[in-house]
Amino acid sequence: MSGIYIHIPFCKQACFYCDFHFSTSLKKKDELISSLIHEIELRKNELNTNVIQTIYFGGGTPSLLQLSEINQIIDAVYDNYEVVSNPEITLEANPDDLTSSKIVELATSKINRLSIGIQSFSDDDLKLMNRAHNAEEALSCLTEATHYFKNISVDLIYGIPGLSNKQWKKNIDIVLSSGITHISSYALTVEPKTALESLIKKGMIDEVSDLQAQEQFYILLEELSKHNFTHYELSNFAKDGAFSKNNSSYWQGKSYLGIGPSAHSFDGKQRSWNIKNNSKYISSILQSKLPIKRELLSITDQYNEYVMTGLRTIWGVSLEKVTREFGKEYHTYLLLQSEKYRAEELLYIEDEKLKTTQKGKFLSDGISADLFKLDVS
Repeated sequence: MSGIYIHIPFCKQACFYCDFHFSTSLKKKDELISSLIHEIELRKNELNTNVIQTIYFGGGTPSLLQLSEINQIIDAVYDNYEVVSNPEITLEANPDDLTSSKIVELATSKINRLSIGIQSFSDDDLKLMNRAHNAEEALSCLTEATHYFKNISVDLIYGIPGLSNKQWKKNIDIVLSSGITHISSYALTVEPKTALESLIKKGMIDEVSDLQAQEQFYILLEELSKHNFTHYELSNFAKDGAFSKNNSSYWQGKSYLGIGPSAHSFDGKQRSWNIKNNSKYISSILQSKLPIKRELLSITDQYNEYVMTGLRTIWGVSLEKVTREFGKEYHTYLLLQSEKYRAEELLYIEDEKLKTTQKGKFLSDGISADLFKLDVS
């Protein structure tokens, strides 16, 4: 099974923390959509005989698209690939786009899962991050969406300067009271060359506190565990039966095809990415040329990728798989490198799988980096 990711590189305005590829000008939207459809056609043989299980509209802000435009792209996938009978088709959406009429309209389409970028129910937080919606719109769209979609995920951000633990818990409680069964939650990160980095340097916004983020992460774990959510990946929580198939496939190393400017693809042995420029992307696709760069992963690269993704999940890193796919040398190296973290009770081994403890979850990315092997080939 494989997935297709479709990058929609348009936004109404720039969030201060975002370093994803997007444009606030919609002038090239029609050309871009035509190019997405053409790229879907051009790459129809890349996944070989793999059946498509998930289609994911990310961005940017995919909810800016008209339903007719969304349908054109979905139809192109169905026309060029074999798709399972009941695929998971997700649309990332912002609350200000999800009016009552838009939600009703989307419910008539093949979209069967919404990922709503709420981030916070506090106007102060939303203004600090320069989000396009307000708290009232966040509450309203969430209430309305649950009437038409059973499968909804909500995004929340913690570690925002000025976000109290009381308000953070309130954000969580609002989502839980709505009956939502999937939550994706991320620490606010200061990415290079973003407006947030500039505003912090100028002293206009307080520094992001790692200690605050860690404390609010553990509040999140505690509150969601009370409501029977499974922490299946570092940033993803769901009730039974509500795991995102798209997210799970990514973290379990399954293949996926990325369509659109800046979109990444992965087939287990090769990583590739499209050019990060709308005009150049469109120009190249119009000539039926793929504006893409590819990187063949060495055995060590594949091992490092597996360790990084595995430690973020409840499935962990299979010691048997490490031996089978990478060799005994890698198995021995992993055990030696992980020994100090097991002694510190940040990692543990269960059923021949290396996993993070509750205490080690927040640190999993840093731990996995220390378990990486240098490629000396």
